[in-house]
Amino acid sequence: MSEQRKRPSSLEELGFSSTIVKKLRDAGVTTVEALAIANASELSQILGMPITTVQRMINTARNALNLGFKTALELKKERVSLPKITTGSRNLDNLLGGGVEVKNMTEFFGEFGSGKTQICHQLSVNVQLPPEKGGLGKKAVYIDTEGTFRWERIEAMARALGLDPDKVMEDILYVRAVSSDHQMAIVEELHNIIAKENIGLVIVDSVTGHFRAEYPGRENLAARQQKLNKHLHQLASLAELFNVAVVITNQVMARPDVFYGDPTMAVGGHVLYHTPGVRVYLKKSRGSRRIARIVDAPHLPESETVFAITDEGIRDPE
Repeated sequence: MSEQRKRPSSLEELGFSSTIVKKLRDAGVTTVEALAIANASELSQILGMPITTVQRMINTARNALNLGFKTALELKKERVSLPKITTGSRNLDNLLGGGVEVKNMTEFFGEFGSGKTQICHQLSVNVQLPPEKGGLGKKAVYIDTEGTFRWERIEAMARALGLDPDKVMEDILYVRAVSSDHQMAIVEELHNIIAKENIGLVIVDSVTGHFRAEYPGRENLAARQQKLNKHLHQLASLAELFNVAVVITNQVMARPDVFYGDPTMAVGGHVLYHTPGVRVYLKKSRGSRRIARIVDAPHLPESETVFAITDEGIRDPE
């Protein structure tokens, strides 16, 4: 059905006139990917063009990105060949089916100190490794919503891998999100810089923090969930369109109605259950050991493993 073809790197490659390209850029649509996910009615109003013409332009972008029909076999071949980023722990990599996958969203959730942020730090270093060493040879974007990013850990992790710490830090684009609106605006902005900056990984640590703080109480629950749902789909489409790995972290909250088993659940409720491709629950164990359990992934079995947080980073326990 669909053929493997070269992805267009600019709007000009779609065959549009220079006038149309200028209009699109003036409207803030600067990449093929941004055009592919644009809302036709909104864009037709901004451009002052008939909706049928705008829809044709959007379809051209989608076809160029191979977003049309494909056979199940083509899909299988595409997914099997997707690159993955090593976590630094063979145990954790095996649990994830080989590492953190591009074109997918992975959620790590757990209580304070369970290793969520440590994994994010490690991945933002490891993505820079060459493919033969478990990386993508690309940069990372780190969206920090709670002030948990520590350059000191990046430095230690880089040294442990024999990398130049300053070069590694230069290839992590850090941004502190100050509100949920700011957080969503940053992700929108990424449409224009992913290809330009050669980004392979986008991290949001943590994804629900601002939403919880800004929409407290049951009366705000519906509004919060709606906005969070929009943000999660925004991140999922970013992963799919730009061939990047998206990693989000999340906190847990206690469920007072649970008397048997683990009385914790991820913040964000059912909205989160339906969005991320892979959901991993992290739990403290003895000393530096942590337990990771797959709780939801259509292509992976429910299982768990043990990894360790060391001075050098994420490793297998000794």
